[in-house]
Amino acid sequence: MSTKYNTLEELRRKKALLKKEVAEMEDLLTFDNTKESLSAFTHGFTDQFLKEEVDENGETRIALKKDEIVRQISTEVKEQIFSRSAVLGFADTAIKGGALEDALKLGAVALVGNFARKSMRSTSWKNKLIGAALIYLAPFLLRFIRKKLEEYQKNRSVTSMEQLI
Repeated sequence: MSTKYNTLEELRRKKALLKKEVAEMEDLLTFDNTKESLSAFTHGFTDQFLKEEVDENGETRIALKKDEIVRQISTEVKEQIFSRSAVLGFADTAIKGGALEDALKLGAVALVGNFARKSMRSTSWKNKLIGAALIYLAPFLLRFIRKKLEEYQKNRSVTSMEQLI
């Protein structure tokens, strides 16, 4: 289980590397750079929709790129309307979720991220614990809920198809 090192210098280098990795992880978890932290948690999904702004107090805060969200939705709608098989495209969008699902994902990420950031900055250890739990558990919980909803929708469509037959 233990790793054998040939020299003390090799052990010190390994220790320095581990300290650096821990410091980088702490930066993500403490939301020092909120945009980067959200990007890491959402695997880059929020990058295109978020921007950093400096308010009148000089604090950096995260804001939504509303024009980018509208452009994404309009592009999605335009592609669906002008496609050759618009009816099949609408059915496919209903199954996959499309632009509405992306907007819901973005909204959920923004809400959870803002609440977690505020909780982590709180002086209460209970709020910090809640914030840390949100950071770690929210992605798993959201994936679980989405998977269950997809299974429910799939089962419901199968039963309705059986009734038609």
